Amino acid sequence: MRGALRLVRFRGAAGGGPRLGLEEAPGGDLVDLSAAEPDLPRSMREFLEIGPRGLELAQRALQSGQHRVSRGAARLLAPVGDPQKVICVGLNYHDHCREQAAKVPREPLIFSKFPSAIAGPFDDIVHPQDTSELDWEVELAAVIGKRGRHIEESAALEHVLGYTVANDVSARDWQMRRNGQQWLLGKTFDTFCPLGPAIVTREAVPDVHNLWIRCSVNGQRMQDSSTQHLIFGVPALVAWVSRFVTLVPGDVLLTGTPAGVGVFRKPPVFLKPGDEVQCEIEELGTICNRVV
Repeated sequence: MRGALRLVRFRGAAGGGPRLGLEEAPGGDLVDLSAAEPDLPRSMREFLEIGPRGLELAQRALQSGQHRVSRGAARLLAPVGDPQKVICVGLNYHDHCREQAAKVPREPLIFSKFPSAIAGPFDDIVHPQDTSELDWEVELAAVIGKRGRHIEESAALEHVLGYTVANDVSARDWQMRRNGQQWLLGKTFDTFCPLGPAIVTREAVPDVHNLWIRCSVNGQRMQDSSTQHLIFGVPALVAWVSRFVTLVPGDVLLTGTPAGVGVFRKPPVFLKPGDEVQCEIEELGTICNRVV
């Protein structure tokens, strides 16, 4: 049985390039995996391509109690900074369908973001000049750990390394009215995909389909739901997407957002510079990003 881990990427107080690490506990100090195992790659994607051996080395480093870094001396980065693919799912919560009077999809609605949209768990979200309708979407993200195509739903979780928190930031005018109503441009401006704080391996999450999921803006709760309300769960999504593309280690799969987004409020509410968006999921942690 693989051990439970909380994998992170970070920069130390002295700067330098990204390093791989592990959270000792949620929100706790770190273990510098790059110091414990200097021959390991510094890219999470390349680390995951090593397979079980890399995770065994990470487990050993965590258990050693050495190479500790205090939380305050580290700047957390997105746990995966260079995925091959960022795959997203639309209309995947029952309550999100209800708030916009949309029919429940009969099959998953898939779109994507470019990897260049990824930002760290505490990085700024840049409000583009090209939009006046910037919105939030807290999402559970699954990170692929094992390559696969045409994956059976019954075996799908074997291909999932773990989970992290995402904010599917959206420019609603570009998503819903511009660019022929293709969603891509409205979803993939730079900084539109904050991720983190850690990849929590699936062994540490007893039931990924029974976690509370929340988003607050300037301290006001906007989204408050549960992954119980997912229409298509993680195994179904992995199996569905793998019908069309090969999933590889490091791919990130955003599984959809619950009710409470800004565009469907009456009147609509949109983000503006100075706002602070906090997204949190039970067992996984919290990301907090300021709009600039």
